[in-house]
Amino acid sequence: MKTIQPPKFESVYGPVSSWRYGRSLGIDPIGTVSTCSFNCVYCQLGEIERQTRDRAIYVPTDLILQDLEAFAPWDVDVITLSGSGEPTLALNLGELLTRIADRTDRPTLVLTNATLLTDPQVRAELARADRVSIKLDAVSSKRMQGVDRPVGNLDFNTLWSGIEQFRAQYSGQLGIQTMLLSPWDAETRAEYIRRMRSLGPDEIQLNTPTRPKPLTRQFDGRGNHTPPLRRPYPVQVFKQVSPNILHAFATEIQNATGISVRCAPV
Repeated sequence: MKTIQPPKFESVYGPVSSWRYGRSLGIDPIGTVSTCSFNCVYCQLGEIERQTRDRAIYVPTDLILQDLEAFAPWDVDVITLSGSGEPTLALNLGELLTRIADRTDRPTLVLTNATLLTDPQVRAELARADRVSIKLDAVSSKRMQGVDRPVGNLDFNTLWSGIEQFRAQYSGQLGIQTMLLSPWDAETRAEYIRRMRSLGPDEIQLNTPTRPKPLTRQFDGRGNHTPPLRRPYPVQVFKQVSPNILHAFATEIQNATGISVRCAPV
């Protein structure tokens, strides 16, 4: 089993105030080097330093549990696994979810980009979470390549197949989180609605890039909501989709599917 030992860092951070999840305590199972199977153009971590779809133990479970003790009695709404990249890349994901839930008696949440969900082991481990939020920024390979910039030759149909397989076996609360960098045309919106009706998530979250992208690796990107002008390092700030457009799309989705839709505060 491949193990990557990180230098000392804070594997538990926050709590972070989230418009989606309330008061959230962050768990970082990835470590000091940002590691992901996507390299999203808007990523709040900056450019991803290690781009891979290979799983490994990046941060030992015992280190995370030791760091978690400092936050007892865990007065938060949820404990979220995300941090410095894609959490399903962590080979100890299932163990972490089980032991965190046993220790804290708080609901667990994983934020994932779904790139590993065609793997039955990943689906089984991820299913231990009380809540899962899947990033879905596109309904075509072309747009996914342009916005999410996946590692290798991953195509959208493969990604979607993994999401459907996970949905079929998951009994927890499933959310879909979609980032809009610009308004979508009618054809794209209709295809998104068709897929959401078929998938049947419990909630959809429409977002637009309110958080800046650091030009160099910054750990506060894991959970910092400070306005960009206060950042002590250079950032890229993205143009946001207007609240009117976000809410109009939310209404369109909700009317067509009956699924609850929330929008980011802009």
